[in-house]
Amino acid sequence: MTQTRKGGNAPKKLKFSEKLVGKGLSTDAFLKKLKALHEELASLEQENVDTKSLSPVNRELISTSILLHKDRGVKAYAACCLSDLLRLFAPDAPYTSSEIQDIFEFFVKQLHIGLKGADSSYYTQYYHLLESLSTVKSVVLICDLPQSERLMTIFFRDFFEIVKRNLPKAVEMFLAEILVALIDECQVLAVDVMETIMKAFMDKDASMENSSYHLAVEVCNATADKLQRHVCQYFTDIIVSHSEAEDFDEVEKAHELIKRLNHSCPSLLHNVVPQLDEELKVEDVRLRQMATQVLGEMFADNAGGNLDKKYPNTWGLWLARQKDKSPAVRVSFVEGCKGLLLHVRDDLRSSMETVLKSKLFDPDEKVRAAVCKLYTNLDYETALHHVSEEMLHCIGERTKDKKHIVRKEALTCIAKLYSIALPEIDNNDRHAIAHFSWIPQQIFHAIGTSLEVKPIATKVVAEYVLPLPSKGDDAEAWTDQLLTTMSFLDEKATNALFGISGLKAARPSIFDRYIEACIQHNGGVIDENEAGVKRNLSMTIKQISSLFHNPQTAADDLQTFANINEQRLYKLLSTCIDAQTDLKALVKALGEFTRRTEQANSSILPTMLAFVRQASLWIVNQSSVPTLIKRLRRADASAASQNSNRRADAAADNAQKLLTVMSKHLPTIFKSHVSELIKCIAEDANARLVEACLQALAAVSRAINGVAPTDKRTLERLMRFSRSPDPRHSKFAVRVIANTSQSEDLCGQLEEYICESLKSADPDLLLAHVAALTELVRSCPDAFEQKSDVIVEFLLKNTLMAENDADNMDVDEDTEWIPENVLPSLARAQVQCLKLFRFRCLKFSESESAMDVARPVIKLLIAVLENGGSPKAGMEINPVVKSHLRLQAAKSLLCLSTVDAYAEEMTPNFSLLAFTIQDTCYDVRLRFLTKLIVLLHARKLPPKYSLILFLTVHDPEEELKQKAAGFVALAFRRSPPEYRLTHFEMIFIRLLHLLAHGADFGLSEESMKEQAAYIRNYVQSIATADNISLLYHLAAKAKTVRDAESHTYSENLYALSELAHEVIKRHAKVHSWSLPSYPGKVKLPSDIFRPLPSPEAANKASHPFYRSASCT
Repeated sequence: MTQTRKGGNAPKKLKFSEKLVGKGLSTDAFLKKLKALHEELASLEQENVDTKSLSPVNRELISTSILLHKDRGVKAYAACCLSDLLRLFAPDAPYTSSEIQDIFEFFVKQLHIGLKGADSSYYTQYYHLLESLSTVKSVVLICDLPQSERLMTIFFRDFFEIVKRNLPKAVEMFLAEILVALIDECQVLAVDVMETIMKAFMDKDASMENSSYHLAVEVCNATADKLQRHVCQYFTDIIVSHSEAEDFDEVEKAHELIKRLNHSCPSLLHNVVPQLDEELKVEDVRLRQMATQVLGEMFADNAGGNLDKKYPNTWGLWLARQKDKSPAVRVSFVEGCKGLLLHVRDDLRSSMETVLKSKLFDPDEKVRAAVCKLYTNLDYETALHHVSEEMLHCIGERTKDKKHIVRKEALTCIAKLYSIALPEIDNNDRHAIAHFSWIPQQIFHAIGTSLEVKPIATKVVAEYVLPLPSKGDDAEAWTDQLLTTMSFLDEKATNALFGISGLKAARPSIFDRYIEACIQHNGGVIDENEAGVKRNLSMTIKQISSLFHNPQTAADDLQTFANINEQRLYKLLSTCIDAQTDLKALVKALGEFTRRTEQANSSILPTMLAFVRQASLWIVNQSSVPTLIKRLRRADASAASQNSNRRADAAADNAQKLLTVMSKHLPTIFKSHVSELIKCIAEDANARLVEACLQALAAVSRAINGVAPTDKRTLERLMRFSRSPDPRHSKFAVRVIANTSQSEDLCGQLEEYICESLKSADPDLLLAHVAALTELVRSCPDAFEQKSDVIVEFLLKNTLMAENDADNMDVDEDTEWIPENVLPSLARAQVQCLKLFRFRCLKFSESESAMDVARPVIKLLIAVLENGGSPKAGMEINPVVKSHLRLQAAKSLLCLSTVDAYAEEMTPNFSLLAFTIQDTCYDVRLRFLTKLIVLLHARKLPPKYSLILFLTVHDPEEELKQKAAGFVALAFRRSPPEYRLTHFEMIFIRLLHLLAHGADFGLSEESMKEQAAYIRNYVQSIATADNISLLYHLAAKAKTVRDAESHTYSENLYALSELAHEVIKRHAKVHSWSLPSYPGKVKLPSDIFRPLPSPEAANKASHPFYRSASCT
């Protein structure tokens, strides 16, 4: 207790001489006396008082008639008088131990009952009492009492209740000072006191605005040295006792408390942190997890100071948990790192990013996923300023992870970060663009990785990258967001976006057929043709479910949806996938569809939403068309005013790409915009807008009867475009004209004009005329055939056979490819001629004169390939132009091969066409492969064309190999057994034949290793336990025939047969497959093989021609 007694003047005596205790005294009189006594005692100074004069009142004040008086005022003033007496008698008290105990119990009771607020009765007296106890510290007298622990517990319990009453800050300060004094002076700290303090830290509202929490913090920080040992013991008791009982919920609460103490009172934990060290070493995984998690958050808490430097040993032990033997602990380590990413110290933040980067390659997928998830929850400012671009790119690379959970978290992470950064990207913030704009491209690249990745990537695009608006009222903002995102995509990513947009899907689609099948199924209540209806639904479901990552789950969910049989759901689903549905209707229908499906059966909702994403136009639809046109118009307007900006140009470029894709694949989307398209083509000064709108108008005119323009002014404008020197304007104008009601007359006039103009046309006009003629062949062939002989002869002699001036091309000698639109006009016209000849052949494919028309064209196209791109040997043509001509010739031959008679005509030169896939020019190879895949996907080509896909194994570009392998895997998995047999399995013998005719074939070990790679690639892609014996049988059958061309090729074939045997046997061994004899009969193709002429030849063929295990 504070002692301030000093010497000085003569001590003052108490003047109050009235009796306090007596009979017949009214409460008012009693209060009057106590008030007078309190005022005099309060005025006396401790160092200048005659304590003997106080003796009469100090005995009366502790009488039961006062301490137990029924009036609150009497007790309030009595408490003030007693506190004043204790101040004046300090450091000694004029009472016995039991009396002191009664007094302080009286004090705390009065405060607990009466101290409620400044407007409450006797607040001034309670405030005086509290201030006196705080200032004089007389409360420490209880520390020497036998019942000190009980009294301290009462003080702490009641004070933590009092402080919750929203009292003035001064009162909170007095309470804190009193409790601090008690802790400082006590010999033993009661467990209940510790419980009371710790309970305040566990309040849900653990903030300094919470008065009880604030009181606990003030008390603990002021008595940290005294409390350290008690806090350590407190936690030791909890953790040890509850760990032994495996009550980890309580242990977890204790660790949460440690974390809070570290935030507000870190000095309390001096002995607790080493205890956490030990937890990091224990065998119990749960304890290691909790210690790892809490320490990570403690190290990140800036309020705790530089904990890593204060406890370097603990820091080291914690860092070592990144390599803990338990994946669960490593996950906890990662989760505990979040705060460290936000740390004010750059060195700490940087070192943790390095650690987390390494954890992206942890052997356990849960750890890798945890790192991705950690970054998912960051806010924009943190991700921008505290996460390096390199780290974000590393997370982006995890989208290619082998494990589904990691890919999912990585895709979600980067997509969500892009979503929160998009407003700043829209504002053209260069930091946001540099940091996050690459993300959409990474996601769209992932879409093409595999069937397993595509649904997840599509889902995150729908949720974060290109979400539908909540109401659908602002189609312009929705479309602009798409254009912004597209500005950061390369060609591959853009194609992936188009792939999931629904624009390229054939309509009516399999999804439309599913809805129709559901309606016919009628929940299983079928009146007619029950077996046929059920079979139709089952086949449709099987076809759709093959598009999902988990086909069985998808099939079950689609069947469940059909069984629900709710007509409203069918109507909503039809609205969602209808190409004519606008944005507002789509958003409304999808919202209701989601709610109703969830109510009907929530478990099928993910599958049905994925169904909608595959079937509907949720990225761009007919509501986007006005905005796309507007962006084209705006960019050209700004260019005209010499105020062009890159962003507007990029938006216009992407708008044109979208309009082009719509025109090519879904022209009906323009049905409600025909009048706007007609207006746009009148804006002659805006060439790009005119081109896009002409193409759209041409597409919709061909797709929908009766929508082509009929007014005289528009037709005159279209005729003018068809004669213009712009090849695209000319082509699309002809297409529109060909679909008008006056097409025959107008197309005839146009052909007459072009026929007269060809001879005098300059290269630019020549190109445009050839483009127009090509479109006439496609759209109005009768008009073209009126003067076809003259035109074809001119094009062949004066255009295709004309030599290009190589000096006019500004390209390096080593350059093999430039975009077609920057080729010289004559070169482009030559490429266009090959297209014209191809389309003319296709138009004649069903006529009696088909071969008369096609045979010279096929011969010409073969000559182009044989001459490396020249229509005839010895022509001086630039290598770049040759590449384009080779490509066009090869693509034309592929297209002509869709006609059986033409394909038969090309059989002798099939190998020449097939090896185009190994052209020296990458762009030729890629575009040839792309065209091949399109035609194979549509099942338009004969079976042997599938083997071209297996010739990419030695391609230097991984992208091209993956494209071929991806299509093979997908097509083989989805195809019915009969199609697999003809297009993938039986072609094996043709593959061996083709390799035997290869220019690079040889019997050297190096050459045979290359041949083995072809065979191994095929076997790894196609072989299964069911067909391995067939492949082995086909390889053997190669030695029972001879090549149709020469004996040399036969010997090559026999060597490949032996090589294939070895490859197949090794593959079967690796997969533990048996190799039984093939039970069926196989007929080898007669167009490439002949029977062996004699038994001697058969015997010779049976002998080994090549044998080297090192090649397989």
